[in-house]
Amino acid sequence: GFVAKVMTRGATLVQLHTPDKDGKSGDVILGFDSVAGYESEDNQYFGCTTGRVCNRIAKGKFTLDGKEYTLAVNNEPNHLHGGVERSLDKVVWKAKSYKNDKGSGVRLTYTSPDGDEGYPGNLSVTVSYFVPKDATRLGIHYKATTDKSTPVNLTNHAYFNLSGPGSDTVLNHVLRINADKYTPVDDTLIPTGKIESVEGTDLDFRKPVRIGKRIEKFTDTAALGYDHNYVLNAAPKGKDYRFAAMLFDKKSGRRLRITTTEPGIQFYSGNFLKGQKGKGDKPFPHRSAVCLETQHFPDSVNQENFPSTILKPGDTYKSSTILGFSLDEKK
Repeated sequence: GFVAKVMTRGATLVQLHTPDKDGKSGDVILGFDSVAGYESEDNQYFGCTTGRVCNRIAKGKFTLDGKEYTLAVNNEPNHLHGGVERSLDKVVWKAKSYKNDKGSGVRLTYTSPDGDEGYPGNLSVTVSYFVPKDATRLGIHYKATTDKSTPVNLTNHAYFNLSGPGSDTVLNHVLRINADKYTPVDDTLIPTGKIESVEGTDLDFRKPVRIGKRIEKFTDTAALGYDHNYVLNAAPKGKDYRFAAMLFDKKSGRRLRITTTEPGIQFYSGNFLKGQKGKGDKPFPHRSAVCLETQHFPDSVNQENFPSTILKPGDTYKSSTILGFSLDEKK
């Protein structure tokens, strides 16, 4: 009953089916039934591979090796999710399925040419979606190489509602985020450069909290709800993966557990969903799904004290995230 479906446009995860507490398999991510939907203005990065640099870059500018680069300003006054026309979510990748003794998957490749969307270097990217045998989990693995120094920060932009698409809210889901700290932002959602504690704030999800419990505290802020980058707590000694987040839906009994090699995660509460119709002609109302995007921090290319997103020639960018599903709330 566990199925993941991927398309070549945007190396996009278009369906993710997993069983509920009654054994009925259902699709737990938002999206469309046709490519036309993904090409329309109603597509708000549903399920795509986001980059070259996900999230925001201040004023669409950065300086690298003494040269200033200018990118599209598509989230006034900033650059968002890699650009407008040739960002990784809008191009067609090459895909090849594969199997091994551990499971099966699909590997997608794309080379973004030097200067694409203003970024330097020919960037060769591979995204692998992998499902182990007899397991209800999906691994998303990224690799990239370049011939010029360039910023790289890749993520998947799936919108989750564990009750299934067409559910009218996600505010009844319970969320835990394994982060003692977060990156405060200005009124344009660009980090101030500070890293602060979640202690005593309405951003504290270190213990499971119903998403709707405190969200109205953020309605009148620039984020219009939750749209915050969390600084994840370190992985156990000797381990590559750190626990990032847990999302639980009592109605379906489904639990999503996210582990990652990335240092951060963006929690976005679907504040700009507008009732557009998607799969099965069902609407996607305001705050009817959440994104939990594993990543390096926003605007890292302009923030010296953040972990670096610069990939240099001869090096390989690597990033992995595991989406694990179960029917046990407590693990």
